[in-house]
Amino acid sequence: MFNAFFELREKIMATKIKTVFYCQNCGYESSKWMGQCPGCKEWNTFVEETVKPASKKQGITSTGLSGNGRSTPKTLSEIEMKDEERADTHINELNRVLGGGLVRGSLILVGGDPGIGKSTLLLQVAGNLSGDKKEVLYISGEESLRQIKLRANRIGDFSDTLKFMCETNLENIEETINRAKPEIVIIDSIQTMFSDSVTSAPGSVSQVRESTAVLLRIAKSLNITVFIVGHVTKEGQVAGPRVLEHMVDTVLYFEGDRHASYRILRAVKNRFGSTNEIGVFEMQEKGLAEVTNPSEFMLEGKPENASGSIVTCSVEGTRPILIEIQALVCRSNFGFPRRQANGTDYNRVNLLMAVLEKRVGLQMGEYDAYVNLAGGMKLAEPSLDLGICMALISSFKNKPIGDDVIAFGEVGLSGEVRSVNMADSRVQEAEKLGFKTCIVPKALESKLKKSAKNINIVGVSSVADAMNYI
Repeated sequence: MFNAFFELREKIMATKIKTVFYCQNCGYESSKWMGQCPGCKEWNTFVEETVKPASKKQGITSTGLSGNGRSTPKTLSEIEMKDEERADTHINELNRVLGGGLVRGSLILVGGDPGIGKSTLLLQVAGNLSGDKKEVLYISGEESLRQIKLRANRIGDFSDTLKFMCETNLENIEETINRAKPEIVIIDSIQTMFSDSVTSAPGSVSQVRESTAVLLRIAKSLNITVFIVGHVTKEGQVAGPRVLEHMVDTVLYFEGDRHASYRILRAVKNRFGSTNEIGVFEMQEKGLAEVTNPSEFMLEGKPENASGSIVTCSVEGTRPILIEIQALVCRSNFGFPRRQANGTDYNRVNLLMAVLEKRVGLQMGEYDAYVNLAGGMKLAEPSLDLGICMALISSFKNKPIGDDVIAFGEVGLSGEVRSVNMADSRVQEAEKLGFKTCIVPKALESKLKKSAKNINIVGVSSVADAMNYI
């Protein structure tokens, strides 16, 4: 009698639905709702989800990422390794960001705001790869086949090796991939996919995590390249748990204003290449076009003989990019002056203004200050410090800096100007675009004068020296 009671109790407990709360921002799990997430410190991000526990009698099997049965330990000498094979996407900017092309068996996450160009870029990639007679499968969970064809007709011609499918059920997608065995799979988007083994709704933390795990296993076991599209939140993070970024091999983010023509593709994580590499595109009628010279593109429309404007150089990955820094300093009409920064760190701008007030004597406590990186770029490299300081000084004194002057260097709390890396590449880029004077840290002056040909190198040891130059 007691045995029957305990067996019935175990069956009830096994089928009991468990309720948990997940943080939509970082994936933190809790048994109860909380206003602030202990993991990421964000407010009102917890959502309730139901989880059905697996039966204790059900065995757990694993085929490993290789798909060859249970994984066994191996020594380095036992691991077979061939030269890394990369597929050319025929888009040089994308190849640069990926580290040279697509690696077989990799899982790539492409994130960005709605309408930024994620689907358009991946459709262009699919068309280019199908032109090389590669089997490509484009799976959409957001658009119908007619909608995809309308966009494809605007972009160009596609070969018959590119196939389209509208599906959101992960089990059906896995069955189709195992049967068709394509070389490249594109999932648009991961938030629309769902698995029958998870009881929560599509787009929830559990579904996104489970769907990504299944696609990761498919990519590694079948040795195919898988693209997944991820929507971003208002903070710019991929919607769903942050563990999603740790599961994939490469994370690419689209930046820029969707109402403007330019787009910036940035590599945040890349197991097969350098990180922080960027590719620059321009949205045109027939899709995304490459911008081969971003520096020239970013400096278009620069005002002449205007105070508060100077050009600086930032290095993204291996590429030096010239960009205009604009500053506007004006007397405040309120008791608390307003400070605003677009494209760079707001706290960094406040720090540099405090340095100018303490070390140079500029009384900016009663002035509003606005700093903007022209072109919509988002940069936080310390080499921008000297350019920001000179732009603020120029606007405060209402004295323009020469149009052929460029400045870069890191500024410390004592007002000193410190050296930065890849200074030679920065000067060469400025020289190529016709700049005549380059203001650099004093420690790099002698070194850069030896390699510079048609540009004057001016070394400054502090922001006071830079102000005297203005």
